[in-house]
Parts: sequence; structure tokens; C-alpha cells
Amino acid sequence: MLTGKWMAEGQSPVANGENDYAIILGAKVNGETPSLALRYRLEAALEYAREYPHVKLILSGGQGDDEYISEAEAMRRYLVENGIDEERLLLESASTSTYENILLSKELLPPSIRKATIITSDFHLARAKSIASDLDLQTDVVAANTPKIVELKMRLRERLALLKNFLIGN
Repeated sequence: MLTGKWMAEGQSPVANGENDYAIILGAKVNGETPSLALRYRLEAALEYAREYPHVKLILSGGQGDDEYISEAEAMRRYLVENGIDEERLLLESASTSTYENILLSKELLPPSIRKATIITSDFHLARAKSIASDLDLQTDVVAANTPKIVELKMRLRERLALLKNFLIGN
């Protein structure tokens, strides 16, 4: 029950365009095609980017053994194909975990920036916010829906990851 409460609390505060940077956390790429979970994150990011055209987007995700391109590159292609100006995009393509996503994305921020928006799946926000806080980054959030086909599996996995972070850290 506690992890469910954390996951629900992770979905606030909702981003309102106040932050100049948003970090989109990666997810699996099938060859060169964003997985359904990543597409949902990208759809949420597109909506947010269109509403707040001043926000720059950090696309965060490396390349797995079974991926032909990095998650960041897959996100870049998708966003550009859907009308987002490439000048608004910063790529972080070395990360292999949520912790590295945020750590390496933070390094792309100007030194004076201490706040950013996180865009990821709704179930993933609590852990992402916790990691960001541990790295001295204040956040607000944009929650992407979770594909129904993987929702049960992903929520269970995330509950275990939240417990691990609580008990032993990142």
C-alpha cells in the first residue's frame, strides 16, 4: 500500500511551463522504433512542448544491446517528425538506468538551473522525482499514460524498485 501511495504522490506537482527545461526519460526502442511506452511518453512531451514553446527538452536514454539506435536518438527523430524544432532538443545518450538518466541529464543543464520538469510514465514519476531530489534537482512532472498491455508488470516492477530505493538507495 505504501508504494501505491508513493506512486500516486509522484504525479504532482503538475508542470505548468515554469521550468525552462524538461527531461524526457527513455524507454525501450524496438530496433529504431519507440516502444509503446516510449511513444506514450513522447505524446505527453509533444503536448507539453506545444503548450510551452519556450521549454527545451532533454532526451535521455542510451542504447541497449538489442536497440539499433539510442533511446535519445529515437526520441529526437519522433519529436522532429512531429514538428518540434531540433534547436529545442538536447540529447543524453549514455545512460542505462533512471539514476543515470537524471544524473547525466542534469549535467546538460546550465549551471544556474536547479529546477526541471520530468516527463515519464505515470508509475515511474515517484522514483524519478526521488532520484532528482537526491541529486539536488527540484522537479515538477508531466505524467504519461502507461500502456494497458504492460501496466500490471510495470507497476509491480516499479513497486519493487521503490522499495529498493527506500531500503538501500539508488
